[in-house]
Amino acid sequence: MQFLIFHLGQDRYGLPTREVLRVLPLMELKRLPGAPDFVAGLMNLHGQAVPVLDLCRLACGRDCAAQFDTRILLVSYHAGGQDRPLGLVAERVSGVRTIDASAFEAMPVSNPAAPWLGRVSAGADGMLQLVEPAALLDAQVCALLYPDGGVTQ
Repeated sequence: MQFLIFHLGQDRYGLPTREVLRVLPLMELKRLPGAPDFVAGLMNLHGQAVPVLDLCRLACGRDCAAQFDTRILLVSYHAGGQDRPLGLVAERVSGVRTIDASAFEAMPVSNPAAPWLGRVSAGADGMLQLVEPAALLDAQVCALLYPDGGVTQ
């Protein structure tokens, strides 16, 4: 399987490429006052307002650093019976790697505070953990970011 590899702080993470719609440069975002701190804001994607989460804020307690290899990973998030775009800010996006799916094992430690953390693989390059986009938003944050329940107009 192919995985898009990136970092959050010093740790390596990945997303299956089948879940990534696009990799975008970091861009100016419209802040959402009152939203949880891990909601970076809204991006303008060809005239559509798309919510963006800061994965470093979720994983490390700080904003992702705005560097040359910081990107917005556009994924599809299922809300209100539809797939909707969701942006994820990630640091040190380094490219795609092919890794056998059997190399990943269930997370050996339970972490209810981070249900979006998935299976892990220990390879020659160190540990790699998968991010599960479907588990990033609880019902309250989903309702905030997709108030129309996923209905497009």
